[in-house]
Amino acid sequence: MRSLKSILVTGGAGFIGSHVVRLLLNKHPEAEVVN
Repeated sequence: MRSLKSILVTGGAGFIGSHVVRLLLNKHPEAEVVN
């Protein structure tokens, strides 16, 4: 199994960014989101 590396999503509160963050959290619920 691959390990999750650090991913930085800029604009995570915007329309596209929020959808990307939601997708990442669905696939990797252990991820952390900082806004």
